[in-house]
Amino acid sequence: MAWDRLPDRVREFASYLDGLMARLDPGGGWSAVFWQRDPEGMQACLDGREVLPWDVVEALLHDLGAAYGPAAATAERQRARALHTAATGAYDARPGARDALTGRLDAMLGEQRYAAERQAELSRLLSAPASPQEAEALRLDLAWAQDDHDRATARCAELRSRLEELTRKPAEAAAAPGRRRGGARFAGLAGDEAAAVPVPRTPLPVAEPRGGRRAPRGARFAGAAAEAEPVPVPVDPVDDAAPEAVERAVERLARLRAEGRSGEAHALLVEASGWPAGRLPLLADALHRAGLGADWATLLWESAALPAERLVAAADALAGAGRDADGRQMLRQGVVRPADQIGAAVLRLAGEGRVREVRALLDAYVRMRTPEEAARSVAAAPDRLVPLLLEAARAVSTERHWDLVHALRVAGHAP
Repeated sequence: MAWDRLPDRVREFASYLDGLMARLDPGGGWSAVFWQRDPEGMQACLDGREVLPWDVVEALLHDLGAAYGPAAATAERQRARALHTAATGAYDARPGARDALTGRLDAMLGEQRYAAERQAELSRLLSAPASPQEAEALRLDLAWAQDDHDRATARCAELRSRLEELTRKPAEAAAAPGRRRGGARFAGLAGDEAAAVPVPRTPLPVAEPRGGRRAPRGARFAGAAAEAEPVPVPVDPVDDAAPEAVERAVERLARLRAEGRSGEAHALLVEASGWPAGRLPLLADALHRAGLGADWATLLWESAALPAERLVAAADALAGAGRDADGRQMLRQGVVRPADQIGAAVLRLAGEGRVREVRALLDAYVRMRTPEEAARSVAAAPDRLVPLLLEAARAVSTERHWDLVHALRVAGHAP
């Protein structure tokens, strides 16, 4: 993109970065490391085509402190942070930003796992007999692997935060008394009047529970009608080995953190994310008691990569244990995946008659993704997927429903 066509905030941060780099020695410190490792990426950030990860900005400020004193770096940090935050916000407001961030996060998670495996392997080699020269080389490699893992972890957290911010904005827009509409259908109506136009409903079939009591409409995390009684969601029972397995895992994780073996700690969290759903509430409680709440946040993200069926089961298990916020977060993060995967998962669940799981997945999906992104998920089977998607959007708001109707028509899938 041409310099004069860049968003103002992105261009402003790129100019600031160029000035900061001019004050540093390009042949020494972290500046030299980054230029040697990724010259194309650094140049893209100076050109404003990308926004530099915050961990790199902090490293450059460390170089500044080494050259001009700690006070100079401290004074500069507040300005750098404000410009960086404004730049990422402007960059993420561009069309296609969510898909770009999702792809980058997937790549960074791969780098994080590779660094974790590398640390584990180097630690194993260091525990074996070696000459002083070999041991020193291994220690140096281990230090770089540790740095790689720390940076990948920081960048994953930054990308997740940016994705969450993109998620929050559409959700707020859907809840807002969200604007005047054109066209004959809404002629003369605006705001609440437009929202009050009757909309024909074709609800999904809901099985009547035993005892004649009707189950609440919508997914578990969609917000059931206020007058409806909550219906317990069946989850897999906690296996007998769960308490002991959780205790062992938390003890090992605490030991790895104390020893600075973050790569092995992350590998343990990845393994735990695949445990039976019933263990997750126990693990959440144990991690928070041990002061490892940050590791629980990491495990939530790793669990979000589970197949759709297991994702909903895990979210249900958390909600059933009183951790509704964690369950909602897991579903929100879990639908940050390609549209065709969402469509395939919904078809599979619907084909098995798992209506509640379909609702939970689609509710999170239409809340998180833009109507244009949601419309792409129906391509595999429009006749089956369009009604399900529209029902989920209608349960969120009338505004979201009509936005999705418009997006589907533009995509060639007229409801």
